[in-house]
Amino acid sequence: MPIFEYHCTNCNQTCELLIRNATVPVCPHCQSEHLTRLLSMPAAPGKSNAIIQRARQQAAREGHFSNYSPGERKKIR
Repeated sequence: MPIFEYHCTNCNQTCELLIRNATVPVCPHCQSEHLTRLLSMPAAPGKSNAIIQRARQQAAREGHFSNYSPGERKKIR
């Protein structure tokens, strides 16, 4: 099920809802059905080498190597 972002025209709130296509979305703030689905930018898949390197450095500072593959763990220890 996809997550959609909606704007309620009744209470002027924006929210994200996990909705099936057959279900009518309801505002979690005021229970109104007067929602407009917004266009959202897709999230980038965070596979940048810089992001991975920062996560690995943070894990090493914290004393765990969960961000490293099993082959890489052997080289580090």
